[in-house]
Amino acid sequence: MTAAKASVLIVDDEADIRELVEIALGRMNLATAAAGTLAEARALLARQHFDLCITDMRLPDGNGIELVGEIQSRHPQTPVAVITAYGNTEAAVESLKAGAFDFVSKPVDIEILRKLVDTALRLRVEVPGGGPALLGEHESIRQLRGLIERLARSQAPVHIAGESGTGKELVAKLIHQKGPRATGPFVPVNCGAIPSELMESEFFGHLKGSFTGAHRDKTGLFQAAENGTLFLDEVADLPAHMQVKLLRALQERAVRPVGAESETVVNVRVISATHKNLGDLVAGGHFRQDLYYRLNVIEVHAPPLRARVSDIPALAQFVLTKLARDLGLPRLPALDPAALAALQNYAFPGNVRELENILERAATLSDGEHITIADLQLRPHSAMPSTQSASALGEQMEEIEKQAIREALQKTRYNKTRAAELLGMSFRALRYRIKKLGIDNE
Repeated sequence: MTAAKASVLIVDDEADIRELVEIALGRMNLATAAAGTLAEARALLARQHFDLCITDMRLPDGNGIELVGEIQSRHPQTPVAVITAYGNTEAAVESLKAGAFDFVSKPVDIEILRKLVDTALRLRVEVPGGGPALLGEHESIRQLRGLIERLARSQAPVHIAGESGTGKELVAKLIHQKGPRATGPFVPVNCGAIPSELMESEFFGHLKGSFTGAHRDKTGLFQAAENGTLFLDEVADLPAHMQVKLLRALQERAVRPVGAESETVVNVRVISATHKNLGDLVAGGHFRQDLYYRLNVIEVHAPPLRARVSDIPALAQFVLTKLARDLGLPRLPALDPAALAALQNYAFPGNVRELENILERAATLSDGEHITIADLQLRPHSAMPSTQSASALGEQMEEIEKQAIREALQKTRYNKTRAAELLGMSFRALRYRIKKLGIDNE
């Protein structure tokens, strides 16, 4: 039995645009219906189901935003794409905030249109389950899970704000995995970790011979994320020249590799994040306002761990279960009641990431059956770092631990059993820490 064709409603008062879109979609083996006004579109929607609606922003009897709202309310399973005037960023952002799946600018680029339609129609296919989960039953987390479900069905740019260690990348990954791009790549990049002079090549790629050291063609991050999601972590760290180039790539939906004469159209959803306040950076002249509006169409807040203390027992249990498996422990170490109470009274400047590090350290220091307050080695409140410095402190502590392990290995001539005794931990725990800290690769 042949599957029914997907159907698309095209709403535009210009006959030539309607015809252009119908021809393009017909070549994609899609069924189409066309309307020149809001009234005609409403009548068609009342008579039949559509898998996608593409509407112009300006119509003789209203505007496309009205239609977006009506379809969101009455036909929530039908994504809507809006056609906007070229360069009208405000209209594009307004349509996305109203609930539009995506937008395309006039004059309509057929290649961009086809990619948009292909992505939208993937919503008809059930997204595979499994994968990571956002744990917790606090109201803030329940609301965040609901928001992730809604955002997954859109292509609107999302900016995730939150302190270091709150799980911003996990939120981005869930938005990706629950949406129509789930079968495409999820490409995370830390914008603060790429040297300024290499950024253009890393983001957009380069051709062989385009600069000294370019011995072969290189695919950029945008091309690597084709049909998927590009996650720009710590986007506030982008230098001014890359902010300009990123804005153009987002506006044109195309990138120009270094050394290339023409642009390449890309079909990528961009999700950004930072622990800094982008609004403050814009006000201070450190981040472009036009890029801020393009990235921050919808803002999501990842709550700090101290704001959801009731989730700590379940999170701790999850982390310990994973650690027991990774460390190969014969049994799961139990948190003493006093140790759990101490965790719930701790401020966690490093949030969930810090909880994971604390429990990992405690599991290696414990007797294997119980984790006590002493095993946790919590810093006193007066010694707690600011949110901004928590990440740096964590790196500093890792370096101290690396140095201690290196010295123990050197003193015992790399006899790991003796080194573990010297450090006061089990052989299995030492082996795990050596691998975790990358010492075995040195």
